[in-house]
Amino acid sequence: MGLTFTSLEENKFQHLFEEFSYTAYRLETLQTYGVPYELEEFRRFRSGQSRGAFPGISRWIDRVRKGGGQGKVFHRVHVVSEPLSDYVRFECAWSYRHTVRAGEDVRILPVDATGWPDGLPRSDYWLFDSSVLVWMDYAADGAFRSAELVDDPAAVVQANLWRDRAIHLSIPFTQYEQGFDPMFLPR
Repeated sequence: MGLTFTSLEENKFQHLFEEFSYTAYRLETLQTYGVPYELEEFRRFRSGQSRGAFPGISRWIDRVRKGGGQGKVFHRVHVVSEPLSDYVRFECAWSYRHTVRAGEDVRILPVDATGWPDGLPRSDYWLFDSSVLVWMDYAADGAFRSAELVDDPAAVVQANLWRDRAIHLSIPFTQYEQGFDPMFLPR
């Protein structure tokens, strides 16, 4: 294994999002994430308040727009258990709706609470340009623990196969959201 990151804010980790040439792909598998930059907005969402400035997502939207202007593509597939957790509802309503408008290709792979798609891991990762793999490690409560740059070629090939499978099984977020109201409750 390679370099380990203990913070999502580390310069070397953030630099990965600037230095890739073509594609940045993310597989998300958790039903809740406990990242600090979302805590206040998640609290607002759960209490029925309106969306605030949301600086963490605003920075991501800027990154997606800038990358898109350079010909870079951001892809994401989130495997979501239905019924949706409060966090996934929040992410869909207050994040994905905005990042998709900025140019991110967000896809959803819905499963029931007891199922999981065949051939996909229950772990998160980033894959840059189909060749740079970063394995993400989260605690059971969704708190980020670490990320590791993986230098094993077989693992990189496997991550590409998982990406292709996840994209094949998923649907575009814009299609998925048609079944929900503005607070991402089923219609």
